[in-house]
Amino acid sequence: MKKAASYALGCKVNQYESEAIAELFAEKGYEIVGIDEVADVYVINTCTVTNFGDKKSRQLIRKVKRQNENAVVAVVGCYAQTAPKEIMEVEGVNLVIGTKDRGQIVEMVEEYRPEKGVENHVTDIMKERVFEPLSIQKLTNRTRAYLKIQDGCSQYCSYCIIPYARGPIRSREAQDVLEEVGRLAENGFKEVVLTGIHVASYGKDSKDTSLLEILRQVHQVEGINRIRFSSIEPNVVTEEFAQTMAELPKVCHHFHLSLQSGCDRTLKEMNRKYDTEKYRQAAALLRKYLPEVALTTDIIVGFPGETEEDYQECYDFAKEIGFSKIHVFPYSPKKGTPAAERKDQLPNTVKAERSHKLLALSDEMSADFIQNYVGKTVEVLYEKPLGEGMFEGHTSNYIKVHGKSLEDVSNRIVKTRITHIEGEIAIGQVIL
Repeated sequence: MKKAASYALGCKVNQYESEAIAELFAEKGYEIVGIDEVADVYVINTCTVTNFGDKKSRQLIRKVKRQNENAVVAVVGCYAQTAPKEIMEVEGVNLVIGTKDRGQIVEMVEEYRPEKGVENHVTDIMKERVFEPLSIQKLTNRTRAYLKIQDGCSQYCSYCIIPYARGPIRSREAQDVLEEVGRLAENGFKEVVLTGIHVASYGKDSKDTSLLEILRQVHQVEGINRIRFSSIEPNVVTEEFAQTMAELPKVCHHFHLSLQSGCDRTLKEMNRKYDTEKYRQAAALLRKYLPEVALTTDIIVGFPGETEEDYQECYDFAKEIGFSKIHVFPYSPKKGTPAAERKDQLPNTVKAERSHKLLALSDEMSADFIQNYVGKTVEVLYEKPLGEGMFEGHTSNYIKVHGKSLEDVSNRIVKTRITHIEGEIAIGQVIL
């Protein structure tokens, strides 16, 4: 039996796609193995958000070719889409496919002959208008399932290459989404995470649906107890949106509300489509309707031209909002984006110092947020046993909990009394 390995670098969308690709190979009789094992086919789903992502992709290509020099190495994903010629020059590559036509990957691999050299199947993603239906049928042994409902981005932030890698927004057919959610429920999944490249724009290309509409429909699927979705922007959060979230009990009280900077000047230069006032209103609306809500975010520090005053403004704004966690990214110039061309790049030492300070604030706010729950009883969806009668899971507002239980509570939502915290983890006693 031939063996295939499918591996994703980068985001949850890539991880979802790599699982779907693995399934395509499994359906054709391949044994699916890990990326560190010897395989006949390696599919590497690349990330190109940063130059470091590109480097990791190249290193992995060389590594798998050393494992089996006769293997067919197919490189897909964002880096392959934006720089196919660069990928073709990496020793060991056989096929370059990009971010579309991956549904035909098994055929491409099986038709490939070494004497052909490197084959480039990358086409113009900017002309793409239809969602490529890669789906997962057989996810097993997990509690939380990721479900891709959207592809592409039309935001064109000045630091980001992704619109060029993924093309314009394309939404997955609602019926297709609901069928996959139904299959996940049948497979015993309790939680789904709706994900995409720019999930907030779901339905904007088709006009007959929207993110709110698909949430309402997914909410009706029996067997699914929790619904999350990946990053949204403040512009999405209207009174109607916040009110609907409160009316749908399965929607988790945790939102990753994208910020990137808490300084209006920097936001404008990043070409973000909101300002801090709009963000402030969005946070207030979510808290008005969902008092227990957890807000997490991403912040880029050291964007070109960011002064000490700009950074302080950003820091103060983050403190004012009061996040439960901040994902901090030192700005990394990405070739092909307007921000990378700027001459006012900041030294890495400045970026590191600013990152460090913001991460310390994040840790402080995270501890404060979790501390509020000590002595309270919360509902936890337990994902896995840790041994010695302890289990790990998450609350609706995404607090990680280690709960003590004499009974196996894996893949169950149970009440847990929080007794104390250790770092960013709440420790509790399961109540059965």
